[in-house]
Amino acid sequence: MNLSHRLPSRLKTMTKLHVSSLDAKRSSSVSAVSSFIMPPCSRPLRRAVIYIVAISISIFVLYRSLDSLDAVPSSSSIFPRIFPSFDSFQSLMLSKPKLEEPKLEDVLRRAATRDNTVILTTLNEAWAAPGSVIDLFFESFRIGEGTSMLLNHLVIISLDAKAYSRCRELHKHCFSLETEGVDFSGKEAYFMTRSYLKMMWRRIDFLRSVLELGYNFVFTDADVMWFRNPFTRFYRYADFQIACDHYLGRSNDLENRPNGGFSFVRSNNRTILFYKYWYASRIRYSGYHDQDVLNFIKREPFVFRIGLRIRFLNTAYFGGLCEPSKDMNLVRTMHANCCFGMDSKLHDLRIMLQDWRDFMALPLHLKQESGFSWKVPQNCSLDSLRRYDESMYEEESEPPGESQE
Repeated sequence: MNLSHRLPSRLKTMTKLHVSSLDAKRSSSVSAVSSFIMPPCSRPLRRAVIYIVAISISIFVLYRSLDSLDAVPSSSSIFPRIFPSFDSFQSLMLSKPKLEEPKLEDVLRRAATRDNTVILTTLNEAWAAPGSVIDLFFESFRIGEGTSMLLNHLVIISLDAKAYSRCRELHKHCFSLETEGVDFSGKEAYFMTRSYLKMMWRRIDFLRSVLELGYNFVFTDADVMWFRNPFTRFYRYADFQIACDHYLGRSNDLENRPNGGFSFVRSNNRTILFYKYWYASRIRYSGYHDQDVLNFIKREPFVFRIGLRIRFLNTAYFGGLCEPSKDMNLVRTMHANCCFGMDSKLHDLRIMLQDWRDFMALPLHLKQESGFSWKVPQNCSLDSLRRYDESMYEEESEPPGESQE
């Protein structure tokens, strides 16, 4: 029993002595190596040695990286080799972010009233230039009675890149409608030229798409000046309401001469079918203006069969240079129609706006008198459409048609 207890204790003692001897040998070995590699010296010398070793290792690693390539690469290709994520980082930093154009439905939704109604106008480069038609259009909303708030519901449909850029400078609701293979930018699209007709028919097709999205719209040319809120003068139960070059006295008279520059259309199956039919009819009446085609089809059986309720807007409220509103107490909008050429249009529009300012500056009792009237048209007239210079259309085919813009 005593021997069995003593044996483990002796083994433990022997183990400790063995470990101690090993530690002593290791210490002496490390001391010898240390004495050989790094003899006792000052601390700055040790740091210098460590620094040299670190640089040597870095150079070796870099050399091995370069040696693995067929040729010595440029500095721009070394980083992607060593750091694989460098390429993606570089492309992210150098690439310019491209803003995604808003979808039509998103633009319409932001601009719509509670009953899904929007105000639409189209714009190309010629009318978008500073001091041109679009600036006068906005001015009319600002000086009109109760019209400035309507700008919140206006969507500008830009037909080219420069028009879209200008729209973004002026307004918050813009949509780009560039058509492949058709350039609406540059010079003015003169009345009844090929470019003008393409622009008008593109407009009809676009308005059909707005109706299909479930939105009612007031379409207005940008040369229509808004002096009062027009919604109070729209017919409550009509599907399709349109302004006139010449109004005969009754809103349901199909002999009225409509003008496509101002209309109010409610979204329903009848109006969608009508706009499809109207657009398709351009093939039957090739070379005709959309207004001319409207005059042709408004009496056709298809329009009666679908039950479209058409009303023509009285020029007393929705006037134009073809037939000006006679009472400025009643006027809602005035259109620079029956006008050829940008200079003539701008001249008469500026006079029109000044006429309105002068009228609004009058005392109430003088406003109610019927003596105050427009000083326009001056440079614009129906005759100006008939006297345009034929030489301007040498490269344009002039389709037949009798209606005015």
